Amino acid sequence: MGTVVLVHGIGNLVRGASPERAAELKAVAAADRLRKGLSAAGLSHVPLPELVMAYYAHQLADDYRPERQSAGTGALEDLTSAQEGEAWEWLEAAGVTRPREGQAGMLSPLRWAVNRLVEQRAGDAPPAARKRLAELLSRLVVATLQDTDAYTSRPARRKAVRETVARAVREHGARVVVAHSLGSVVAYETLHAHQDLEVDLLLTLGSPLGLPALMRKLDPEPLDGRGARPPGVRHWVNIADVGDLLAVPRELGGAFPVDVHATTDIGVFDPHTLGGYLAAGLTAAALAPHFVD
Repeated sequence: MGTVVLVHGIGNLVRGASPERAAELKAVAAADRLRKGLSAAGLSHVPLPELVMAYYAHQLADDYRPERQSAGTGALEDLTSAQEGEAWEWLEAAGVTRPREGQAGMLSPLRWAVNRLVEQRAGDAPPAARKRLAELLSRLVVATLQDTDAYTSRPARRKAVRETVARAVREHGARVVVAHSLGSVVAYETLHAHQDLEVDLLLTLGSPLGLPALMRKLDPEPLDGRGARPPGVRHWVNIADVGDLLAVPRELGGAFPVDVHATTDIGVFDPHTLGGYLAAGLTAAALAPHFVD
């Protein structure tokens, strides 16, 4: 039984802990959630492999607005003009059009758009629940845009993050990489940059790879709107929650050579977390065949 390397996404900075300790804590939490996923899939008899978290959140926080990076407390109104444009691309890909003049009322146009999206996806929920979901989605959008900028804006930092992930895969001889959210971008670039790495399975969860604003920043840059498969990846599976508003466009926009796209339902109020995905039976079922030698 081999090791599975996990590559986390946004919102994973563990303050007050060393990177090594943070990685351990994240791996333990992930193992607990994956056990639930195996149970949900009727695979409780399948033993868990060693899970290793390729922890890089501290590398983004060192010199990039650390008071906001990964804290999940940013406001839509704090976005730069460039980030605001990317937020609109995101929301429009999710199905929301920009408001007509005066339509947003007292709200900022972006906040109005987030509320509209929540109404479309969770209109039957109680008002208080919809408000909480809108606040959560707003924080996720801000954190994702800021963390993406933190990762892509400095070449040296980008290289260091990719080396962190490559080292985790190489040192543990991992044949499976599970990459969530922004981590799918990091894993994709890492496997391109370190072509000696060979994995049997790349499993991307809640990935925004197909978002045009993000594709423009990828290294290697997509050609003619198509991203290339990392040469060492034998099989690529992508799973998105039906309500994950950050995993847009669906099926990565058809822009990447994924072998299998699948959707799951981890709940409207837990739409994007790594733990939510790992606890889903569909995710566990995709991983289980690789847990046995």
